[in-house]
Amino acid sequence: MKLMRKRKPSLKTVLGVTKAKRQIKKSLGVYEVTKVLNAPKNAERRFKRKMGLNSGIVVFIRNLFKLFK
Repeated sequence: MKLMRKRKPSLKTVLGVTKAKRQIKKSLGVYEVTKVLNAPKNAERRFKRKMGLNSGIVVFIRNLFKLFK
């Protein structure tokens, strides 16, 4: 964990529950399956980031248009 945090950690994080769950999923190979299933969405997100479509002002404008639909 980092020395300085913006938020206080959750109880599960402090007790190590989150880390244990992650280790179990990794050992079972769950992440190998989800990596394949999430690949199209990840590629889309990388493309949008590269094109600048996830910058602060663009997201603000997009959300503004969603309000008036």
